[in-house]
Amino acid sequence: MKIKIANSDPTQFETEALVVLAIDGGDKDNNKPEFQAKADAFSKAAADLVASKEITGRLLETTTLHKPEGVKAKRLLVVGGGKAKNFTSYELRKVAGSAVRALKKSVKSVAIIAPENWGDHADSSSQSTLAFERGGLAEAVKAIAEGAVVANTDYNYYHSDRKQQEIDEFTIVVPANADVKALEHAANAGQIIGESQNFARDLVNEPGNKMTPTILGQRARKMAAEVGLQCEVYSEDKLHELKMGAFWSVSQGSPEPPALIVLRYEPAGAPQQPVLGLVGKGITFDTGGISIKPADGMEKMKYDMAGGAAMLGAMRAIALLKPNVRVISVVCAAENMPSGTAQKPGDVQIAMSGKSIEIINTDAEGRLVLADGLHYAKQLGATHLIDAATLTGACVVALGGINAGVFANDEDYFNRFAGALKKSGEKMWRLPVDEEYKELIKSPIADIKNTGGRYGGAITAAMFLKEFVGETPWIHLDIAGVAWQEESVPFIAKGPSGIAVRTLVELVKSFG
Repeated sequence: MKIKIANSDPTQFETEALVVLAIDGGDKDNNKPEFQAKADAFSKAAADLVASKEITGRLLETTTLHKPEGVKAKRLLVVGGGKAKNFTSYELRKVAGSAVRALKKSVKSVAIIAPENWGDHADSSSQSTLAFERGGLAEAVKAIAEGAVVANTDYNYYHSDRKQQEIDEFTIVVPANADVKALEHAANAGQIIGESQNFARDLVNEPGNKMTPTILGQRARKMAAEVGLQCEVYSEDKLHELKMGAFWSVSQGSPEPPALIVLRYEPAGAPQQPVLGLVGKGITFDTGGISIKPADGMEKMKYDMAGGAAMLGAMRAIALLKPNVRVISVVCAAENMPSGTAQKPGDVQIAMSGKSIEIINTDAEGRLVLADGLHYAKQLGATHLIDAATLTGACVVALGGINAGVFANDEDYFNRFAGALKKSGEKMWRLPVDEEYKELIKSPIADIKNTGGRYGGAITAAMFLKEFVGETPWIHLDIAGVAWQEESVPFIAKGPSGIAVRTLVELVKSFG
């Protein structure tokens, strides 16, 4: 998708489809939706549909008008933005995405009018000012670009009769007096982040036979070469050399060798510290091992490397956006398979840190690879750690398919992360890591055990990881409930979501 900025009169802009945002006018009969464009032509063209309440401005409501009077575009698509006081970049991405997905099967070029009432401050008393954090029009353009790029992709590419149905050209129409150069920079940043999110989604979507640990390492190496990252990919010899007993134990049941993927972003002139360590779980297929999963739904376990994919996507965006901060990423990739060589419940494994781990359930494998990945990232010089993993079903029970779980051991670091989360628009919720939970992972035979029982499962998994970070500021993202979109929604296709890429990028940018 080619994204352009045009500072012109939107009524005179010639395109196959022009998108205008309409804000919900409220519940009262005399309250009409407010079109986010200064020209009266749009409200006049839609007057009959507004009168019949076919256009209300409800969030993601879409209505198409063909050959609209007073507008040169062949089609006018009105997309609802919901209530003005609730409208942020989170909704704007969805609006842009919904427009792309509504139009991509019928047109190749689309233009969208950037909301002209976009303000730096929320004003709940006035419908004319949209609620938004600081950033103004540039942040709006960035959000629109992100939403459009993510929405443009469908993951049905193994269909033999697949037709390529995508928007080729996407124009963001801005006011005539706007700083086009600055807005082009914002659109480019949004496109980079959206494409990097799609890169992560593409990795997650691949079936297990097309995305082994070795192939994931190859994809990481190719991406690194394209964007200028340093990349090293190791296998079992390196795991044995580093004494990564926890990581190796997961891979030992599969004929597919593991992959330890290390990416480095070291911009010239960046300070020696901080060094951010991005650690991802890369289980390319998870049967559960000897503690095998039920057959129903196991095919989705190709998504168990979504945390690792998020780290690779984030590193791609970081390399292209060039923040002035050092970043290391460690992705631990393996297959978790049952076989005569697989680890067994009751086994004791020794992690790279020297801690002993009693294996209670071989399906609690993600925390094992992350234990060694986190420790290794510290050895490589990371001063701040963040990991992402489809770690626990318990987190899905706690938060459903809406929020990812967030755990942190350092308040200053978490507050910085919360700021990044606000900018990214992704939905995550903090859960505790109180010391009392550590009692649940004590083992009679080893230092710790790899499960803590039925209750508080997401928390005890986080407590397990906390054992391997020491005093290093650390954040853990449990993305199990949000890494896979179970059904298509107006703004994104069914399948991998690419969750955490945007937030990771914003977190890194906050340091540089």
